[in-house]
Amino acid sequence: MTNTINRRRFCSTVAGLAGTAVVGVLNSPAHAVAKEFPPGRFVDVHVHIGGIRKGATRPLLVEDLLKWMDLNDVAQACVLPLVSPESFPNPVSTEYVLEHTQPHRDRLIPFCSIDPRNTWYSSGQALIGQLERYKEKGARGFGEHKPGVEITDKRNLAIFAGCQSTELPVLIHLDSRRNVDVPGLPGLQSVLKMFPQAVFIGHATGFWNSISGGPNVSLSGYQKGKVEPGGALDRLMDEFPNLYGDLSAFSAYNAVSRDPDFGREFLIRRADRMLFGTDFLTPDQEIPQLDFYRRLDLPADVRQKIFRDNIRRILKLTAE
Repeated sequence: MTNTINRRRFCSTVAGLAGTAVVGVLNSPAHAVAKEFPPGRFVDVHVHIGGIRKGATRPLLVEDLLKWMDLNDVAQACVLPLVSPESFPNPVSTEYVLEHTQPHRDRLIPFCSIDPRNTWYSSGQALIGQLERYKEKGARGFGEHKPGVEITDKRNLAIFAGCQSTELPVLIHLDSRRNVDVPGLPGLQSVLKMFPQAVFIGHATGFWNSISGGPNVSLSGYQKGKVEPGGALDRLMDEFPNLYGDLSAFSAYNAVSRDPDFGREFLIRRADRMLFGTDFLTPDQEIPQLDFYRRLDLPADVRQKIFRDNIRRILKLTAE
């Protein structure tokens, strides 16, 4: 006997099942309203607040930063303290960054920092305890790490060990005066080898001039001309999956734009390791890389990784 059902009963049954399904989903513990990140094309890995740079008339305030982000299609930004005396004319503490970003944590992502010469944290236990306290208050990374010591200084190594233990990515400034290394970056290589579970995000002229090979690489100044193959960055990124590049400041902009063909191919080749950034820190500051990256003809998937997805993955960010 054929099992038949009239049209009205069929529609009623389907509607009832649909309603039951919807109610079931709504009442499910796993149900949640779909969450999204704040709108914006970019996540900026490197901004600052509170400091007064030489030539500036006032510090950059959180309100200034948020307004600038809105104007420039920046969804979220990592706000970095500067605690070392060599890092900035008037250092900006982790506590200041944590306090002033707290009302805006959907958009402003605080980092923390400790100078390696701070004897209060000379023991591993004291250092890790402080890093854990900063994490509890919202810190998602460590940096800008910018002390005037050798990159392989034993006090630096204690910092890196603490960051590896607490799973805080390290945004590290390298040049001829801060986290000092030599051309070829053997010091950075040693650090990457010693701490394979720590994420290192390279920044500044010492890092970005090393995009080029050859005998004329300097860790200071902005080098010009064609990039020579065999640079330390490609070599280190081939060997160490825990090394990333912070594309902020003129140092990174210069490295990528000095040889546009090489720069574009480098970004595509290292798309999983590049992090968009600006180093915005002063009201009315010009940021040439904003227009540069908007105009640069990168594949859509590469843009998405570099502009926002990579840093969200590294910091384990979720939509609010």
